[in-house]
Amino acid sequence: MPKRLTRIYTRTGDDGTTGVVGDERLYKDDPLIEAIGSIDELNSAVGLLRASNTGSDIDPQLEVIQHRLFDIGGELALQVNDGLADTTVAQLEQWLDAHNASLPPLEEFVLPGGNEPAARCHLARCICRRAERNLVRLSHRAVVNPVSVHYLNRLSDLLFVVARVLARRDGGIEVTWRKGI
Repeated sequence: MPKRLTRIYTRTGDDGTTGVVGDERLYKDDPLIEAIGSIDELNSAVGLLRASNTGSDIDPQLEVIQHRLFDIGGELALQVNDGLADTTVAQLEQWLDAHNASLPPLEEFVLPGGNEPAARCHLARCICRRAERNLVRLSHRAVVNPVSVHYLNRLSDLLFVVARVLARRDGGIEVTWRKGI
């Protein structure tokens, strides 16, 4: 593989802008840059979750998710809309159904936490929701692959269910909300 970066800093962003495809420069708070950044943050949160020993049943799924998030980020950075197919959303739904089948029905709201892996998963879920909002915001002014939005929506659902699974591992419990406590 050829070297892509020979130097990490360029100083070209010191004015608050960043380069995108072509010679165009955008302010770093532009909706496109916000969307790319939130996808990157989500990918990092999933990486942190993986580092917390999620188990051989969940870790391979999280690795695939990291690759798909990189696809979405690349799609945004290159300003193309061919990164994800509907099958990627269907895959999340299959995993979601499989994990959810082992859980009791929800009777109360679940508080984020339970144990460290579950708490990290809840944090990734929240970052995923923000990434989804940023992508929707971007879609009001630019063409966005709708499958990417669907993927993030379903991914946040999967992360919620995986957090429930992780909280129950090794005899752990989910902590549920109790009004007025």
